[in-house]
Amino acid sequence: MADLLTIEEAQRLILERVRPLGHERLPLENAAGRVLAETAHAAVDLPPFPSSAMDGFALRSADTPGKLPVAFRIAAGAPAPRELRPGEAMAIATGGVVPDGADAVIPFEYVVEHDNDVEIGDSVAAGANVRPRGKDARAGETVVEAGARLGAAQVGALAASGVAEVVCSARPRASILTTGTELRSPGEPLGPGEVYEANGLILAAQRLAAVADDEDAHRESLARGLQSDLLVTSGGVSVGPHDLVRRVEATLGVEEVFWRVAVKPGKPVSFGVRGSTLVFGLPGNPVSSLVGFELFVRPAVLALQGHAEPLPRFEPGRLAAAAKQNGDRDQLVRARRRAGDEGAVLLEPLAGQESHMIVRAAGADALVLVPRGEGELPAGAPVRYLRL
Repeated sequence: MADLLTIEEAQRLILERVRPLGHERLPLENAAGRVLAETAHAAVDLPPFPSSAMDGFALRSADTPGKLPVAFRIAAGAPAPRELRPGEAMAIATGGVVPDGADAVIPFEYVVEHDNDVEIGDSVAAGANVRPRGKDARAGETVVEAGARLGAAQVGALAASGVAEVVCSARPRASILTTGTELRSPGEPLGPGEVYEANGLILAAQRLAAVADDEDAHRESLARGLQSDLLVTSGGVSVGPHDLVRRVEATLGVEEVFWRVAVKPGKPVSFGVRGSTLVFGLPGNPVSSLVGFELFVRPAVLALQGHAEPLPRFEPGRLAAAAKQNGDRDQLVRARRRAGDEGAVLLEPLAGQESHMIVRAAGADALVLVPRGEGELPAGAPVRYLRL
C-alpha cells in the first residue's frame, strides 16, 4: 500500500489543478446556493433609521418617571409627522421609526395607560429598546466576503442591506457517466447477472446515459463528457479486462494525475485533467462512489466556483461504540448521530460497512473518519465526522 496517496495528498493534487470559472452578475433572488465572486457591501445603513426594538412608547428618558400624554401612534412604515416634544410620549410598534426628540422606548407592559395618558413608575435609561441607525452595518461596509456560499442567512443580510445584484462564480457544467454492461435503470426487469444502477442518481448532475463495457461506446460518451468543466465516471477504473475508463481516457488526451488513494471504501479512485476539464473516476460500488464524491469531487466543484474553503468540513464527535481500524487505509465509516452528555455528538457505527451495501448506507447521516492503525478505537474515543 506504500504507493497509495493519502486523502490529504489527493485533495492537494486536485485543488492545485482547479482553475476557477468566470463570473456573472445576477439578481439577488437568483443567487441562493451560489458562491460570491466579489465582496458585497451594504447600500444603506442598517437599520436605516433609529428603530424600536419593542411595542411600547417612545419618550425622553429625562421625563421619567412621570405621567405623559400620548401625542401620536407610530406604526412600522408610518413615521410620526413631527418630533417628540418634552413632556409627551408616542406609542410605537416594533420596527417603527423612533421620532426625533425621543431617546428611549418603554414596553407596553411596563406602563399604566389611562385614556390617552401613560404613567411610568420608574426611570427609563437613555437608549433603552432603541436600535441605533447603522448599528448592524453602515453603508459601504462589508456584508458578505468573496468566496462565501450564499445561504439563507447571507441572502437575507444582503437583501436587508439594500443589495439588489451580486457577482457570483459561474456554475460548473458537469457530466456524469456510469459504466457497466450489468446496469439497468430502476423499474426495468433484471436479467441474469444484472443490477439496478444507483451511482448516477447518487452523483446526479448532467448525467450521460449508462454505457456498456464496450470501448467504442466508452470513447463516444467520454468524448462528449470532456466538453464539460467536470467529468465524473462511476465504475470501470480498476485493472480488470472490462475496466476501460482510464485506458480510453488516455487515448482522448486525459493526463492522469493519480490513481488509488489510501481510503476505505473508495481506494481505486482516479483523477486527471484535459485542458481545464477535471476528470474523476469513481469506483463502481455505490458507497465507494459516495465517499469519493464527498472527499474529492465536491471540493473540486466548490473550488471551481471560487469557494474560500472548499475542503470537507469535519466536525468533532465521539464514538458511541468501538470501531475497528485498518492498518493500511483511513476509513470512512457510516454512522448515525445522536446527542450525548453536555452537548457532545455521539456517533453510532452502522452494521454492514461493505462498500456495496447502499441500502444499509441509507440509514446513515454521518461519515466517521477512522484513521489507519492497528486494533480499534474504543467507545468514547474522539473522532471527526462529515454530515450526510
